[in-house]
Amino acid sequence: MEFQAKVTKRPEMRVACLRHIGAYPKIGEAMERLFRWAGPKGVLDFSKTNVLGIYYDDPEKVDTEKLRSDACITVSKETKVDGDVRLVNVPGGLFAVAHVEIDHSEYGKAWDKLVKEWMPQNGFMSDSTRLCYEVYLNDPKDHPQGKHIVDILEPVLDK
Repeated sequence: MEFQAKVTKRPEMRVACLRHIGAYPKIGEAMERLFRWAGPKGVLDFSKTNVLGIYYDDPEKVDTEKLRSDACITVSKETKVDGDVRLVNVPGGLFAVAHVEIDHSEYGKAWDKLVKEWMPQNGFMSDSTRLCYEVYLNDPKDHPQGKHIVDILEPVLDK
């Protein structure tokens, strides 16, 4: 696993999202449905659109079949949604950001390294009033080793 972390201020984002209930690694199913919705509406432009997953529950405290997450894409203020697609404003602020290159099985390990190792070692505490999320920076099918390049964002309190 390649891992680099820093703390940075991030802006608020407006996203269109679809809810996923169940194991976090299966959020891709909701992402595919979201892409099928977004493509014909012309709101999916990979040169400008951020693709992210928002995670609401701690998998160590919530049963797998009850975990809540949202598959999301950034959208403009003018974007209209329909069906199961919702608009959500993702709050900005100070975040610990881990830039990782991982295989599909290493997401949990990467989160643990950021939240349980890097943040405490660097004097940062989570801000549970804001959302944590991942920003997906590539399509692993296009990577020579099939790696996922991802920014993992955990909201932190200012020191």
